[in-house]
Amino acid sequence: MKKTLLFAFLILATISAEAQVTFKPGIRAGANFSQITNTDLDTKTDFYIGAFGALKLTRFYTLQPEINYSRQGGKGDISVYDSNTQEYNRKNVDVSLNYVSLSAMNKFTFSDQFNIHVGPTFDIITKSKNYNSTEVDMCIAAGVGYTLPMGLTIEARVKKGIIDVVDSYYTGNSYDNFNDYGTTTNLVFSLGVSYSFDVKGATK
Repeated sequence: MKKTLLFAFLILATISAEAQVTFKPGIRAGANFSQITNTDLDTKTDFYIGAFGALKLTRFYTLQPEINYSRQGGKGDISVYDSNTQEYNRKNVDVSLNYVSLSAMNKFTFSDQFNIHVGPTFDIITKSKNYNSTEVDMCIAAGVGYTLPMGLTIEARVKKGIIDVVDSYYTGNSYDNFNDYGTTTNLVFSLGVSYSFDVKGATK
């Protein structure tokens, strides 16, 4: 038993001695293809832009805090109830939900090029014109990345909210409810690029 513990300790000590902790700041940007679930709204195309700090703790694992500005929402024709005629009419609606997103992504690298990443996101709304919406959203994000030889990384990511974000919209004289199909949550598919910068002396 003592020999086993001693052997395990030596292995861990060797790994720790060879490990090199690095920190690289970076920027990221790309396109959002967002939806608001359980509504009649279609997919809306917009953009995101942000910055991150990649703290590489081991060869295979990097903790990557992020701050992003993300434009989301949905748009399309939805049914609006007219109380005068007591009929439903179709109305074109463009829901714009803009957030500052704080994320803690856990990145797992399997080669010098390929990685997967997953983590929680806390979104704070900055703009919601003419819509009743919650001030925050909690999400789970996951994605993949591929780094090109010049250091540019292509990223694809999906983000799913868990909070009921929108319950009504303004039609000009009153707030009307979305068709009640259930909880309305954010669903965002993102495609973009990121780039990290080398920082001298960022080693352990």
